Amino acid sequence: MPYGRPVIAIELALSPTPERLAARPAHRAIVAELHARGLVHAAGPFADDSGALILVDGDLDAAEEVLAGDPYYRATHGVRVVSVREWTPVVGP
Repeated sequence: MPYGRPVIAIELALSPTPERLAARPAHRAIVAELHARGLVHAAGPFADDSGALILVDGDLDAAEEVLAGDPYYRATHGVRVVSVREWTPVVGP
């Protein structure tokens, strides 16, 4: 992630529902594939598992591609997209 390049931060709120926990392995496989393609820079849950953060390399269209390509975000009880916003890092890898 080059200095100053915009990144989209997707914040999720998570609940420990059986549906979410059952959907998580397939979701993580999709995120891993997007990371391998270079679309997702990093992703993972917060330490208390109350939410998660996904950093998307690219613009809002790229973030929409991430969200549209994974039913976890739109059809899984216990997953809510809290925010999708541009973040411009000034330090980091």
